[in-house]
Amino acid sequence: MSLLKWLFESQLTIGSQHILWREVIGNLFGLASAVLGMRRKVWAWPVGIIGNAMLFTVFLGIAFTTPQGQTLYGQAGRQVFFIITSVYGWWKWSATRRAGGAGAPAVQPRWATTTERTTYVVAGLAAVVVAAFVFHALGAGFPAPWWFFVADAWIFVGSIVATYAMARGWVDFWLAWIAVDVVGVPLLLHSHFYPSAVLYAVYAGFVVWGFVVWRRVARDEAPALGIADPAAELSA
Repeated sequence: MSLLKWLFESQLTIGSQHILWREVIGNLFGLASAVLGMRRKVWAWPVGIIGNAMLFTVFLGIAFTTPQGQTLYGQAGRQVFFIITSVYGWWKWSATRRAGGAGAPAVQPRWATTTERTTYVVAGLAAVVVAAFVFHALGAGFPAPWWFFVADAWIFVGSIVATYAMARGWVDFWLAWIAVDVVGVPLLLHSHFYPSAVLYAVYAGFVVWGFVVWRRVARDEAPALGIADPAAELSA
């Protein structure tokens, strides 16, 4: 059996539940990307892209065989946007690291400005409404309540916002991930994507840790670089 064939067909059986190995492996790549991102390493982006590609095939059940027999359009769609945003983040962080010289971090964390924060919050909420209608239309034959599509849209939009904010180096991106995790764990458990649900739960604790780390870095390094006080920005 070729590696690709094994990756697409092999399953892990726990009790009566069948789980694709590519869901497990894809989520492990996602966790590795998050750890590298917290440490401000450029490798966070290509590692994340590999995980995104795997998870796209997991959540697009309408095109790929999965044990759950379900399609989460928001979860699948966000993998595509993750890859697009990750290419941008990869380029931006690489440029920052080159400009800073050997040993320099790939990004300087800071809080988003009041204008930036207002823009992404308003645009994000509007996008959730639009995405919920789109996912509901796409899944017209799928028996699910409205809250299912709204939750899927929330995760989809929130993940895009968080990834873009990470690429820009905004401390806010950790808070966006917390908002995604709060909704993501129940939705994934409901849909029987257990490895992804477990990873989201792990993320919840990890994201709090990452937020503390980036907030401290922004507080300690920003003044030395002439960047506005992040605490003042947050309260603005």
